[in-house]
This record gives sequence, structure tokens and C-alpha cells, in this order.
Amino acid sequence: MIYFDNSATTKAHKEIMDTFVSVNENFWANPASIHEFGHHTNELLQSARTQVADVLKTASEKIYFTSGGTESNNLAIFGLANKYKLRGNHVLISEIEHPSILEAARMLQQQGFIVEEIPINKDGVISIVDLKTLIRKDTILVSVMHVNNEIGSIQPINEISALIKSNCRAVFHMDAVQSFGKMLVNFDEQHVDAITISSHKIHGLKGSGLLALKNSIEIDPIIYGGGQESGIRSGTTPVPLAVSTAKAVRLASVNLKEHIENLIKMTEELKRFLKTFSSIKIISPEIRAPHIISFSVKGVKGEVFINALQKEDVIVSTSSACSSKQTKTSHVLKAMHLEDDYIKGVIRLSLSYTNTDAEVEQFKKIFTKVMNVIKGEIKR
Repeated sequence: MIYFDNSATTKAHKEIMDTFVSVNENFWANPASIHEFGHHTNELLQSARTQVADVLKTASEKIYFTSGGTESNNLAIFGLANKYKLRGNHVLISEIEHPSILEAARMLQQQGFIVEEIPINKDGVISIVDLKTLIRKDTILVSVMHVNNEIGSIQPINEISALIKSNCRAVFHMDAVQSFGKMLVNFDEQHVDAITISSHKIHGLKGSGLLALKNSIEIDPIIYGGGQESGIRSGTTPVPLAVSTAKAVRLASVNLKEHIENLIKMTEELKRFLKTFSSIKIISPEIRAPHIISFSVKGVKGEVFINALQKEDVIVSTSSACSSKQTKTSHVLKAMHLEDDYIKGVIRLSLSYTNTDAEVEQFKKIFTKVMNVIKGEIKR
């Protein structure tokens, strides 16, 4: 099988699965317990927290383990907005955020916050000029994804950060679910205040992730109970998942430069190949994340190609897997004003460092075969 749907989820790394099993077998105590076994389990948990903090360049007490990207994004939106609401009630998000940001922001509106969306250009990138017109003195939170999950566009994070700092006291949250492990991500590299990471996007386990804060940033909880995770995320901390997440973060940071170069080489070759078809339009912008290439076949629904490729044991997706089962048009593609002839035919190829040049070459052969068959069906 050729698996080119790594932006939806990745295959868990064996080392990470082994870590999860080992921690379950040897450190199953509640880390909040006062007995020695609980103490040792808590030490392991804190070690995992420190390992993540070292990679992200922040303090260990600013790492909060969660159930994944959606919870981390919700915690960022609600927790930061409520923490800093005495400064104002204005919130800005980009119009192409993940639903876990968009829907949370809509709930903020119902609570009395003023939420505005920052428009994007044809390449799926925020205009700094547009942002400057929207930002206000009472803006308290800005949330922008680093890399878009559907088309791979990269936002000018440090330009956005500089504009925020020169105009207001807003906290800046970056959803790095699609960028961590494929680009260099940490608080020194991107001048943000909060970072979301999901484990299963970096060959970790589903149901785990984290929200990391810059040293000076505080946050309010959205889950209440026993006060775990420094009172921010109540509920008995799943130590095996936390330790596995830390391992996924560390492994994703090893040989990163080499992995990025390899991803660029493979996706550039795919892009070159796809451009040889006159009916194909490349949707991803020229400047994009190294692992994503999105394209559309004129006049053909993406699902047609998904099913045809699947019969050849090739797995790809239509834009975002999170919404691919829904019939409505992608909000990202709408925001880009993609032409009607292409908007329903978008296919996303998303690679991982585990993919190979041989798979790329095999994909090219299979895709050509599928393209010829579908073209024949269209002509009939």
C-alpha cells in the first residue's frame, strides 16, 4: 500500500507503541498518589514534560498534556480569552482555521466576545495589511494556524507577531498540528505565546497531544475537577499517553533537516509530474509546507479519484479528512475563491519521512493509469 494521507493521521512508530506498552506495564499508578509507586510514576510524567519543554524552548510547567489537537485548540481559545478578558473582548482568527478553532471562536461570540476573521489571499496566506486594519487596542487573542491542513500554505507567523506586539497586548496562539515535525517549531523560532501539537500527526498515538505556553503566559482551565496538570486540565493524567507523546515529539525532532529536504524532493517531483496534465490545477501555493501537495482535476469530483486510486492500493484524501465525509464545500477553498470547475475535485497528497522515492515513482504510474481510465469515462 502507498499511504499518502499523513496529514489525516500517521502510522504510529514502533518505538512509541513500545513505550506506551512499557509504561502501562510498569508505571500504572496514579501520579497524584502519595505512595512511592505514585511518586515514581509522577517522576516519569515530569520527565516527559521536561523533554517536550526542552524541544519547544519553554518551561516544563508550561506543558499541558491533552487528548489531542482539538482539545488543545479549545483550551487555547477558551482558556486564553477568559484569562485575559479584563484587557478587552476582541478576538481574531484566520478564516481558514481548523474547525476546532472556528467552532470554539463562535462559542466565544455567544459569550459576548467580538470575533473577527482575518481574510486570506489566493495562496491561502493572511495579508498583513488586512490584519493591521482589524487589530485593535482591545484585541486580547489572535489564533492563526502555522500550516493549513488542506493546501499546505504557511502563514507569516513572525510578521503577525511583530504587528500584534506593536499594536496591542494580545496573546498569540499558533496551531502547529500540521507543521511540527515537518518544519522547525519552537518558541525561539516562532515568536508566539501558545503552541498546539497533536501526537498522531507525528507518528504518535491518537487521543494525545499538548498545549505549550510561553513562560510568561497564564491560562484558565476549561475542565474542572481534581486539579491535575497544574489545575489547568483536571482528570487523572494518562501517563502512558503523555510519555508516548513526549517520545513522539523527540523523535519528530531528530534528523529534522534531512527529513524536510527529503519531503521537499518528493513533493516537488509529484508537483512536476502533476503539471504534465493539462486538466490539473495545483492548489497548493509555491511557498508551502514540505509535505503537502493539493491539486484538482477539472470537472471531476475528488471522490472519484479517491475511490479509483484506492482500488490500486493508493491512499489519498480530498482536502481535509476532518470534513471529507461532509458534502459541503471546504471553507478553505471558498476563502481562496477557487473556480467552480475545480472546487469539488481537490485531492490532497500528504507525505511523511517514512515515504520513499520508489513510492512516488509507483504513484506516478498508477495515477497515469487512473487518469486515462477516468478521462475515457468522462468522454463517454
